[in-house]
Amino acid sequence: MNILIENADSLEYLTEAGHWTKNPRKGKNFPATEAAFQIAKREAVGKFNIVCHIPATNQFVNLDHGKGKGLPPESAE
Repeated sequence: MNILIENADSLEYLTEAGHWTKNPRKGKNFPATEAAFQIAKREAVGKFNIVCHIPATNQFVNLDHGKGKGLPPESAE
């Protein structure tokens, strides 16, 4: 069982390197939901979910949700 941060809009998971991936097996596993929630609130993401991923069956359980710092503004070119 893995506790992951999921971007609610893109359905991607935060990795150890701070990037986003569609593969939940590459997502950063947190020791507890509260630890994941505190990190997610500081991420440049809109809505997020804290999910439990069960790799053996590829099932997900939503544990919590919230809102991060928001996406950074796009730079004008």
